Amino acid sequence: MLKGDKKTIKAWIFYDWANSVYNLVVSSAIFPIFYDAVTTKHYLNRMYGNSEQALKEGEQVKVLFYGMELSNSALFSFVLSASFLVVSILSPMLSGIADYTGSKKRFMRFFCYVGAFSCFTLFYFDPNYLEWGMMSVFFASIGFWNSLVFYNAFLPEISESKDFDRISAKGFSMGYFGSMILLIICLIAMKGFDMPAPWCFVLVSIWWVGFSQITFFRLPNNVYHKKPDKNYIWKGFIELKKVYQEFRHIKRLKIFLLSFFFYNTGVQTVMLMATIFANKEIEWEEGKGATGLIISILLIQILGALGAFLMSKISSKVGNIRTLILSISIWLLLCISAYFIKKPIEFYLLAAGVGLVMGGIQAISRSTYSKFLPETTDHASYFSFYDATEKIGIVCGVFFFGFSEIYFGSIRFSVISISIFFFIGLIIMLFLPKYQSVEK
Repeated sequence: MLKGDKKTIKAWIFYDWANSVYNLVVSSAIFPIFYDAVTTKHYLNRMYGNSEQALKEGEQVKVLFYGMELSNSALFSFVLSASFLVVSILSPMLSGIADYTGSKKRFMRFFCYVGAFSCFTLFYFDPNYLEWGMMSVFFASIGFWNSLVFYNAFLPEISESKDFDRISAKGFSMGYFGSMILLIICLIAMKGFDMPAPWCFVLVSIWWVGFSQITFFRLPNNVYHKKPDKNYIWKGFIELKKVYQEFRHIKRLKIFLLSFFFYNTGVQTVMLMATIFANKEIEWEEGKGATGLIISILLIQILGALGAFLMSKISSKVGNIRTLILSISIWLLLCISAYFIKKPIEFYLLAAGVGLVMGGIQAISRSTYSKFLPETTDHASYFSFYDATEKIGIVCGVFFFGFSEIYFGSIRFSVISISIFFFIGLIIMLFLPKYQSVEK
């Protein structure tokens, strides 16, 4: 396969268009609002026998989960945290097998279908059977994030290093636009035709599976013509071990991943928990909370697409590392300011800032890691370390977020505590070597 083939690159980019609807509709927009609404209604019925009863000031919505009583937002964060822990364990194991057998596309397709089917089952989400509903949340997250391990690993195989920033940014931008289109369709259907919210999760499933076929049709399988023997599982682990031995001697790659661990923990935690925070802490006018949240999320999507291209242009002028330092610094300021905001207009301004740096920092991080890789055929294994670093960070961040809310009794303290991750990531990034070196 020749690198730089335009049709192959377009097909690769299209998977961002296909899967980002999960990240927006299920992770960020409609499902968190739906989840909070149905669990709150169930809680009020259980406590007061009246779902119209208003929550008292400072009162937390409690849910029963396997006999334990905890806040609905803490449960949401813990379930996501558990899914990321599973992904961080699975991705290195499976990537070694994928590299040895040349089957990245098959693994990518499998997890795409797991995630999409789990989104479909969210249609049946019922707070009376919360354990089953949260299983759908759990497996949808595993499907989405594990498919990205193998998706990202195709970037250095289909394009030249000089194009990584541009192609990575274009992928994220396409994801933002595609997911925004489906979100608007869902909003029109719900507001104009009284479509129940759970149907949105069915649409996500159809969109994700449908458009991913463009990617699966064009992306190559077994690029390096691997011919595995029957002991491919054991040989896959040997392949992973070999890559790890290479990885641990590349100083620049190790320091970059350490910085990435911290700052991306902050990025992903904010993205996952922002809707829950805004729904609880922003002083929305009566009956306008959900609308305000959707407006802010659309604003983030529009500016996220713009920010990805903007950061790509900046990186071409000043370099990837300086661009990342700038982005992390902005994230740190945004995270600290979130502690103080209360009014909707303040939240909109914050959302605008988040949008400008959200897509950019993700796109530049992915392309920077690709540039730092040595010459290799084991891209899935190398990207499994990137992905495992990301997911272990999210486990820590989301768990820390939920724990802080329980400990301090306020989700506002959870938000400001996340700024610690950005600060540490920024300091480490400042010490990143300018040139690649191999430790003997």
